[in-house]
Amino acid sequence: MSALGLSQVACANPYSSYSQGSYSQDTSVNSFTAAAQAASRGDVNALYGYEQQMSGGLFAMYPTYWRMNLDLNMQSSAAVAQFVRQYPKTVMAEKLVADFAETKAASGDYASVRQVANLVTNPDRSESCAIALGFNHGGDTMRALAEKPFVWLNTSKQPALCDQLAAEMNNNPLISNQDRTARLKRMLRKGSTGDIMALSSRLGLSIPYSALSEIQLNPNAFISRFGAQPASQVNQYLYLYAIGRIADKSYREAAQQVEYDIKQDNQRAQKLLNEETRRYAYRTVAVKRMGFNTDDGFDIEALNWFRNSLDNDFNQEEAEEYAKAAIRFSRWDDVVEAISRMDADVQKTNQWQYWLARAYEQSNDGSKRNIAKKMYQHLAKSNEYYGLMAKDKVGQRLDTSRLGSSLPNISGSDRTRVMQNPHFARAFALYNADANRADANREWNWAVKQARDNRDDALILAAARQAHDMGWLDRAVYAADNTDTTTSLALSHPMPHQSSVVRYSQSVGIDPAWAYGIMRQESRFVSSARSHVGASGLMQIMPDTAKYIARNLGESYSASRANSGDTNIRYGTWYMSDILAKLNYQPVLATAGYNAGPNKAKRWQPNYGTLAADQYVESIAYGETRNYVKHVMENATIYSSLLGRPQGISQRMGTIPAGF
Repeated sequence: MSALGLSQVACANPYSSYSQGSYSQDTSVNSFTAAAQAASRGDVNALYGYEQQMSGGLFAMYPTYWRMNLDLNMQSSAAVAQFVRQYPKTVMAEKLVADFAETKAASGDYASVRQVANLVTNPDRSESCAIALGFNHGGDTMRALAEKPFVWLNTSKQPALCDQLAAEMNNNPLISNQDRTARLKRMLRKGSTGDIMALSSRLGLSIPYSALSEIQLNPNAFISRFGAQPASQVNQYLYLYAIGRIADKSYREAAQQVEYDIKQDNQRAQKLLNEETRRYAYRTVAVKRMGFNTDDGFDIEALNWFRNSLDNDFNQEEAEEYAKAAIRFSRWDDVVEAISRMDADVQKTNQWQYWLARAYEQSNDGSKRNIAKKMYQHLAKSNEYYGLMAKDKVGQRLDTSRLGSSLPNISGSDRTRVMQNPHFARAFALYNADANRADANREWNWAVKQARDNRDDALILAAARQAHDMGWLDRAVYAADNTDTTTSLALSHPMPHQSSVVRYSQSVGIDPAWAYGIMRQESRFVSSARSHVGASGLMQIMPDTAKYIARNLGESYSASRANSGDTNIRYGTWYMSDILAKLNYQPVLATAGYNAGPNKAKRWQPNYGTLAADQYVESIAYGETRNYVKHVMENATIYSSLLGRPQGISQRMGTIPAGF
């Protein structure tokens, strides 16, 4: 059926009606929504009809895609490849072939994966693992191994195909026993029984399932008899597994057990715990402790446990947790140690270059302080969070007049090129037709990617200006944020509803730049935005929060009114002022509170004394909130300049007071 469907449209050149490169007369978008509804009903016959009706149009590929996607696992690699050839470099061709590779890998049809692998140009993590699995089962171990840095030592949640790939890499001939030992230690911490047995078997140290099962049920019983066991490598691993299971129940109990066991072991003539086991036992409790910073508060014990675990075998997660602990407690030598254990490419990112400079800045060594100054000067070329922080360090100011504070003038030729570009043409057509916003956004993001791959910032900027002028602000922001050589703050940081934002902010005593910083991060100025947890409007206010605000303002609650642009801004700014008052009038705390709740922000405050705001932010326990606060502070700093009241990011962030 799929081959027949393709043959019905294969005779038509999908772009034949656009020989002049003009898409303004295209009418295929008029059938788009009806075809999408047919797809949602699973109406294959209707989709065949839409394929004929939309043939040769800008959206010709959609009904075919939807039809094939109804039962993707039944499609052949030849049919998928034909679709990609027929609609080359389109986002739906990319989506179909990538989803096909993922589907086939999940069903174990690795030959089909290999047949389309080279057609996938922009895979996500799961799709990359699917392709690697295809090559792993086809004998191309080198291509399979390309995913090793991302999956082999990862103990965080990842796609199922990536877990499968990591497990299968155990049998890859290019994986060394040193690699296997490194992964085995992580799996012992994680408690992944199947991986533990497979890895230890390849290492010639078979660990029986019965031993793991017994320890799982009662790890303390194993520990109690460990001293009477022979000093074997298997027992070293079983000990780490037992400590991991105790840590799952209580990191503190596990830490006490490790310290007791090492003290006892030091009195033995022949040690039962080798140095590697001791170090990784401490690593296990250190990583586990970092997961309880919100519940139990921060404590330097985690940092000391990381210090006790020092060796050259850190994965990225462990190194970053070590760094965050060191940053929290201003242990600058440990910050340097932690960063040195990260992947080389990660060390070069602005984030870790900034913290390396911060560490060097504290050194008694004048040459290191000079290096820090040079690092800050390099970072200051950027206008994102760490660049703005670095600007303050070297006494530079953000000069918005040189960064496109006015809307850019777009040449007539570039305006024409936007609508001659099929990717942008589709995005605008879908937006104008009020089609599903997810489809329009997908086409837009793909168009930006294609232009960026071609290093065509002029095209991106022209499209962004057009989107801005028609009120499609979130995509204008996305496009402006994805240019490499051109900056236009007027496009990347627009100020819609300016009179309302300024008026309501000032009436409750908050900085309008901060309000814009929150709004840009929350909704990208989409008034109809609704999150998966139910937050709505420009300021993304939860229903219960909106009720609380309305009650405090002496108003009756109305969901439709609370979500409307003007009321949503008024409610959001009032709530920002409410949180600010509850959190020491500290904007960093209030920003964290707006995202994670005021109580969480309080729990992350230091117990005693004060803490530099950048250290507080970097050690926020929730990754989403940590990144959120950075972006909002960056946004607010830029908006303060655009609004004519510039304030450096360091001054804006201030210092974090003790929570008690």
